[in-house]
Amino acid sequence: MPTAVIAGGGLAGMAAAAALAQAGFRVDLFEARPALGGRASSFTPPDAADESERIDNCQHILLGCCTNLLDLYRRLGVLDRIRFYDEFHFVEPGGRVSKLRAGMLPAPWRLAGSFLRLRFLSAADKLAVVRGLAALRREAGRRDLDAITMGDWLNAQRQTPRAIRRFWQPVLASAVNEELDRMAAGHAFQVFRLAFLGPRRAFEMGVPSVPLSRLYDQAVPGVEIALRAPVERVLIRDGAALGAVVNGELRAADHVVLAVPPDRTGALVPELALDLASFEYTPITGIHLWFDRPVMDLPHAALLDGALHWVFNKAGGRYLLAVVSASRGLVEMSREEVISLARRELGEYLPQARAARLERAHVVKELRATFSARPGMEARRPVAATEIRGLYLAGDWTRTGWPATMEGAVRSGYLAAEAVTRAAGVPRRFVVPAI
Repeated sequence: MPTAVIAGGGLAGMAAAAALAQAGFRVDLFEARPALGGRASSFTPPDAADESERIDNCQHILLGCCTNLLDLYRRLGVLDRIRFYDEFHFVEPGGRVSKLRAGMLPAPWRLAGSFLRLRFLSAADKLAVVRGLAALRREAGRRDLDAITMGDWLNAQRQTPRAIRRFWQPVLASAVNEELDRMAAGHAFQVFRLAFLGPRRAFEMGVPSVPLSRLYDQAVPGVEIALRAPVERVLIRDGAALGAVVNGELRAADHVVLAVPPDRTGALVPELALDLASFEYTPITGIHLWFDRPVMDLPHAALLDGALHWVFNKAGGRYLLAVVSASRGLVEMSREEVISLARRELGEYLPQARAARLERAHVVKELRATFSARPGMEARRPVAATEIRGLYLAGDWTRTGWPATMEGAVRSGYLAAEAVTRAAGVPRRFVVPAI
């Protein structure tokens, strides 16, 4: 039986492990943390009464077009822990709500009815968006999309400032975790092409109904998992990987998959010639707020024109999680300043929040949440197979065709598993095609 060692128990590592186990490999997965999930994790805040009050580091969502992430959830048996919504809510300062939902028309017109009823865009804004979506469909095959920013492309399409600020930016900043003037247009095109212009189910938003740790607390089928067991290095000899060193002991394997961040990859395998100088990181900030009364009845909402991007209703409207993507402006702010900002802005959007008392709050700043999907980065992302025999890479920073998302992470794990099976002479396909 061929053997494989996986370093890293995030989504990429779990995906690679589950796929290889299905293909008949004996798989050992080593994770440095006390739980699986990587950056999609949960923790118990210091002021919590017990472990039942675990909260997520940030809100992680998926769309119906995330075919590989959904496939992994099926493998893990946790798909029933994802709640899907078929409408998006947009809230303006003052509290006015608009909804975007799929209708009965076929793609790409299924959003047309609710889009025309959106109250936060003028007729001129809507005309600009329709013109932009038509151009997006027409130009999807352009070869220079990775060389230009989405901001530049939108300006070239004569999008109005309000259409950019209130339509394009709320969707793309959260999906790609980057500002429009920094993200490669190719990633933005992909989001709209798959989620907004594809089949009806591709548009649905999936939100975990349990803390993220509950998605990964079951065993990965067929995989031996060791937690609190960081891989210290990969043993390389004569240009081949012989296994991974864990707690000073060599765990020999025919194949080694590194599913760790780029800086960790270089530390584990100095022999691997990776050019990581061009990788920059983009932060995400999650702001957890508990009030003395319900302040929100929507399940989630995009907040327009403010510093907060999205807010999620976590427990009957009394506990909210606000998310700021590409949150460079919050990095240097103190915890108290971030909480004050969130408290003030929520009062502008949610009338019930103005009189409510804030009982507790937590701020989680993920400074290296994702790599920055800047123009030119796609060609610099490494593929799964390396020049070292038996050594493979996985992670949302590798070349998956997706930005740094949970879907991209799972795709990377499946791509690594496919590379392993090819090298072992038993090629298999694990990547699920887009819908």
